Amino acid sequence: QVQLVESGGGLVQAGGSLSLSCAASRISFDVFVMAWYRQPPGKQRELVASIGGDDRTKYADSVKGRFTISKDRIRQMVYLQMNSLKPEDTAVYYCNAKRYSAALDFWGLGTQVTVSS
Repeated sequence: QVQLVESGGGLVQAGGSLSLSCAASRISFDVFVMAWYRQPPGKQRELVASIGGDDRTKYADSVKGRFTISKDRIRQMVYLQMNSLKPEDTAVYYCNAKRYSAALDFWGLGTQVTVSS
């Protein structure tokens, strides 16, 4: 059974840093695109960053230069390092695994990140 479990959220002051982790079970990092999404209060879920099977990364313009996505194939972990956090980064952050060729799409339950001004 595929499982994605996020951790590392919390409350931080603006300008601070947080590191999110996603523990993945039964996911092949070689064929799945791993990503972090977020859903701010009252808004739609949006893509924050993704990392492909070839380790290519993509970022939303709003987080470029501040956030870094990475993965550890051995430990089956995906990370999101968030620096220079802003109040507008406040959201529930979700770990996602997609395999486009097989129409597979898995989600974690999310972790809350709150940035105070």
